[in-house]
Amino acid sequence: MPPPSFPVVPAGHRRWQLARLLPGLLTGVPAVATAFALHAVIPALPAMTLAVVLGLLAANLPGSGTWVAGRARPGLDFSGKHLMRAGIVVLGLKVSVPDVLGLGWMALLLIAGVVLASFAGTYGISRLFRLPREASLLIATGFSICGASAIGAMAAVRRIRHVDTVLPVALVTLCGTLAIGVLPLLTHPLQLSPEVFGAWTGASVHDVGQVVATAQTAGTSALAIAVVVKLTRVILLAPMVAAAGLQQRFTARRASRRTPDETAGGFVSSDSAFPPLVPLFVLGFLAMVVLRSTGWLSPGWLDAGNALQELLLGMALFGLGSAVRIRTLLHTGSRALLAALASWFLIAVLGLTAALLMIPS
Repeated sequence: MPPPSFPVVPAGHRRWQLARLLPGLLTGVPAVATAFALHAVIPALPAMTLAVVLGLLAANLPGSGTWVAGRARPGLDFSGKHLMRAGIVVLGLKVSVPDVLGLGWMALLLIAGVVLASFAGTYGISRLFRLPREASLLIATGFSICGASAIGAMAAVRRIRHVDTVLPVALVTLCGTLAIGVLPLLTHPLQLSPEVFGAWTGASVHDVGQVVATAQTAGTSALAIAVVVKLTRVILLAPMVAAAGLQQRFTARRASRRTPDETAGGFVSSDSAFPPLVPLFVLGFLAMVVLRSTGWLSPGWLDAGNALQELLLGMALFGLGSAVRIRTLLHTGSRALLAALASWFLIAVLGLTAALLMIPS
């Protein structure tokens, strides 16, 4: 029996693909560098939020809009999809299981409860505002777990089109930025201690960078607990995505049994059409969590991983932001904006309740 043959991609085709992607990838590099530079000057503005904003500007200014919609589009779409997944893998290096367990079982149960209630509540609110199921799922995932990273993970496992992630990413960025300005103003009226404020921030603000920008206004003790609580939410990304993959696979299997296969006169039974239960990049994320938890990595390696993760997600978020057209967003996004604000308020209330129970006064 002859050995199995595998398709070989011609070198010329690979060069052509790289030539298509290069303009968009090179466009993202100076944009992300600008986002980091602005963050260094104004630390309250997270670099990831700035990357999305710069993408929005690039898409809607007269000169650059033509470029990002034309020659640069393939590379920007590649960034929004594939670099996002790579960034999620490296994000696992931020999560240490001993740090998470150090919160105690009561705190872990409260955080898990906030995530589940936030997810269900946000999905319900989005559907109440008559948003599509896919958009509602992505908004609920991003708001309840870890912002744009969670949206990218859920979109991948549910095979949701890249273009359909743009509005949820814009909304989660907007509401996370809103939290940076609003939550610190409520510290004194609500008479919150720095520790309670930090737990509230970690339990309710969407993106890790936005959590840091918000919590640092109350000092180092608030920042320390905010990061651990937030990263506990991040680690729940894996089981949530796995559950979504299981449900998607079950649905696909049921549909295959009902769909006649015209070529064979029977029913489709191949598993090739089924989505994976857990995508490879989620397994990579879990592997990075385990690696971080072993304590083998030096601070230098962790700093390098953090820089790589921010670069990858910055490129991905710039690519996603560059797909947003303000006119389209204003025309179709009014109901989505109201749903997002209602969800943001719900999560803030849930997070504050959990923080008050988690940190005794």
